[in-house]
Amino acid sequence: MQHREGRIDCAPRFFSRSGGIAWAVRPSTIQDMTDGLLKYVDAAALVDGEARRLLQTRPASQRISLWNAQGRVLAQSIVADMDQPPFARSTRDGFACRSAEINLHTPLHIAGSTHAGDSPAGPLPTGAVWEIMTGASVPEGADSVAMLEHVERSGQTAQLRPPRVLTPGENLVARGAQARSGERLIEAGETLGPAHIALAAACGYEDLSVFVRPRVAILTTGDELVPIGAAPGPGQIRNSNAPMLAALVEAAGGEPWVLPAARDSDSALDAAFEIALQADMLLISGGVSAGKFDLVEPSLARRGAKFHFTGVRMQPGKPIVFGEAPRMTAEGPSLLRPVPFFGLPGNPISSAVTFLLFGARVLKGLAGAQSQGPRFVLARLTNDVRGKAGLTRFLPALWQSDPGLQVEPQVAHVHWHGSGDQAAFARANSFLVVPEEMDNLTAGTLVHVLLF
Repeated sequence: MQHREGRIDCAPRFFSRSGGIAWAVRPSTIQDMTDGLLKYVDAAALVDGEARRLLQTRPASQRISLWNAQGRVLAQSIVADMDQPPFARSTRDGFACRSAEINLHTPLHIAGSTHAGDSPAGPLPTGAVWEIMTGASVPEGADSVAMLEHVERSGQTAQLRPPRVLTPGENLVARGAQARSGERLIEAGETLGPAHIALAAACGYEDLSVFVRPRVAILTTGDELVPIGAAPGPGQIRNSNAPMLAALVEAAGGEPWVLPAARDSDSALDAAFEIALQADMLLISGGVSAGKFDLVEPSLARRGAKFHFTGVRMQPGKPIVFGEAPRMTAEGPSLLRPVPFFGLPGNPISSAVTFLLFGARVLKGLAGAQSQGPRFVLARLTNDVRGKAGLTRFLPALWQSDPGLQVEPQVAHVHWHGSGDQAAFARANSFLVVPEEMDNLTAGTLVHVLLF
């Protein structure tokens, strides 16, 4: 099985040995391999390129209620149906005024009052102010709003307390300052969150066109697997990877399709792939190492699969496989729109981290989402981490940010017993990244953290 060669368009940034931030060097080809395995940065760049290629073919769309749009990928543009805001709007309780007049610090007549929801007031008379509430329309002629607590009121007059002065535009938002009627505010391909939904509602969209979620087949393999509700016998374990991967797929914008676990035999895998390759994407858990019963790759090869890489210099997740295979249809294998697949290692932490780094990226490309990369942040390491150089390591960690913003985010490596330690995984909320060229990290080092 050959690794694909080609130019790398991007590479994640990692840390130099001194602890300072440095951009990874962009190699001309992905031939920098040891024992036939790609570096993580090269594998990530290859996956990124494949995901961008998939993004060129937009999926089918459907209309859904705005109330159900959270997390969906927009298939249309959101356009302002009127100026935003549609009138000059006060951002404070106070007095609308002309700044040149109120800055004289003389009493000005209170000519009227407007609450939020009232019709816009008439023009502001010369030498006067207008009492106004937050969100209310500012009368024509006013160029600023004096905050209530900065004004001394006496009967029907108001005076700005010296030495405070106002500048034109202070405490108000001009009509159309946020958007003009007909302006495109959100483009297709955006994954909708609460802010997008609020903006769409403000523009009058009761329903939206969104891309149909890709269907992702999840196939777990192994003679040792038993159903979740079963009591495992000697040498058996419950199938925890299937629900975990289903949750990860759903969070990444896909529709999980969990298939029955396949036994470790050629016939069982061949039959399973006959069904699984009807999906838009395939995740296989287990059976991708070099053992006697790791039969996934040969079975995929029999189906005409093309392998982009088979193994990455990373821990955990080193045996990961990425490729594409002919789609199964009622008429048989189809050369149109092949199915991307990932062979994920069977240990749960390995499966999770490789999906977050690679699988989610391709899934979001299939879903039509423009924003697709893994979520890396910076944090200060609070405990020492020791190991061996030669692999990019992703270690379960607990990332914390200070709600008071007094200190920078911090991260601690969670003690674990290898990539099968589900208890450690449950205590973590992130993965600490240890670059390939580094063996140890000391407390106080600024590090990258993969969030999930």
